[in-house]
Amino acid sequence: MDLRIGVTHSARDIALEIESDDKSRAAVRSAVEAALAGKVEVLWLKDKRGREVAVPADKIAFVEFGSPDGDRRLGFGT
Repeated sequence: MDLRIGVTHSARDIALEIESDDKSRAAVRSAVEAALAGKVEVLWLKDKRGREVAVPADKIAFVEFGSPDGDRRLGFGT
């Protein structure tokens, strides 16, 4: 599953590819909701490769969940 996080005062988004099973998706969604509700000061996420990313909760502008099989395909074909 693809995850994009917009950060205030930053021209670039944070893009992560995380595990796409239901348990991982629910855990990420719960962590994002806690950050947006002000329950935690830092949103910590881990991508498929084990890279950990910390985002200050008060700097999150938006969060977009998507699937890796979405409409953003590149290449040539019919």
